[in-house]
Amino acid sequence: MANERKKAAALKYEAGYEAPIVTAAGMGLIADKIVEKAAENDVPVVYNKELADLLLNVDVGSNIPYEIYDVVAEIIAHIMNLDEKVGKRR
Repeated sequence: MANERKKAAALKYEAGYEAPIVTAAGMGLIADKIVEKAAENDVPVVYNKELADLLLNVDVGSNIPYEIYDVVAEIIAHIMNLDEKVGKRR
């Protein structure tokens, strides 16, 4: 498994969306760029290999599949909680 390529996907979700949208996905250098851009823009990165594997099968610009709503909802709730905590410290 040490030779397995890095995988990454980016999601976007806003109120009014039917579901989060995959805005980027890739492996290797593309995955590195996705993580780099997230860091540059203070976007939280969540490391979840299984979710990344699933998201790589979704076309960029498409909604995430219903089967992973619960996992993604937990991640979004976690990030919102972090944002709230950081906001209180500023």
